[in-house]
Amino acid sequence: MKVRTCLLVAFLVSPVFSLPSRPKKPHGTERVHATELSKEQHFPEAEKHNTEFDHEAFLGADEARKFNKLTPEESQERLRKLVPKVDTDKDGFVTEEELKNWIKFTQSRYVNEDVERQWKSHDVDGDGSVSWDEYRNSTYGPMAEEDNHSENTYKDMIGRDKRRWEAAVTNSEKRMGKTEFGAFLHPEEHEHMRMLVVQETLEDIDKDKDGRLSIDEYLGDMYPEEDRKPGEEEPEWVRSERESFKSYRDKNGDGFMDQDEVKHWIVPEDYDHAESEAKHLLYESDTEPKDNKLSVDEIVQKYDLFAGSQATDYGEALNRHDEF
Repeated sequence: MKVRTCLLVAFLVSPVFSLPSRPKKPHGTERVHATELSKEQHFPEAEKHNTEFDHEAFLGADEARKFNKLTPEESQERLRKLVPKVDTDKDGFVTEEELKNWIKFTQSRYVNEDVERQWKSHDVDGDGSVSWDEYRNSTYGPMAEEDNHSENTYKDMIGRDKRRWEAAVTNSEKRMGKTEFGAFLHPEEHEHMRMLVVQETLEDIDKDKDGRLSIDEYLGDMYPEEDRKPGEEEPEWVRSERESFKSYRDKNGDGFMDQDEVKHWIVPEDYDHAESEAKHLLYESDTEPKDNKLSVDEIVQKYDLFAGSQATDYGEALNRHDEF
């Protein structure tokens, strides 16, 4: 995932008894990337705006995919019905604060739905809690840690999950309730888990294991060798990230990103992604008169920014979504 900073704003198996030859990475072991609102790049190149980022930020990824199956007219009609939910004070306008709160709600809804989905597959005995053994057995198989034929990476994944489990669980029985399970699956959303997110990031990207990231390690994670073609000029977004590393990521100017600098990159404390996106949507959609709030008509007029449709889905052939 290419991690980008928005520049335009004045802005997750059934139990098995034999191990697969190549282990499937379970949801709980996925490394957290920067706490963006979408896996899409907002500005993949200078001056190029990817509205798929905005769609996922405003609607959530699942809902955005549904809008992409609609005709422009259907998308506008559905968006018009959605706007009153964003307008919480019911004055007929959507403010920056209401946009920010809606985006945060959308993102938390995704996390909650994901936790609920995962919970059903891991609470095997249905007692309302999940033990480490339940999670490990349903994800890797009951003999995973004892199987000497298992790939080292497989055992590494179990060890990494166990460490994250120990950080998330808070009771002496070491069984998780749904809130703790949420912290296990989505540590970036929980303050007490964030240094573990940083540790996992360093472990994945720090190839020479010196406890810090060089510019080559930083760029190599976003732009791996297999994506590069001999003799091809470095893409503009890579040059931009190179400059970002030097002028912004590497705050002390020593040529590396230490643990604190990695934390500021992955889980920044002084940057609110939802607020930034709300400012961006307002800036792009507030027409004359510029009153720093959006009417239903202004939002619907910019439906391609907020929601998209078949016509704005980059020409992909998608099935029509036929009900609201």
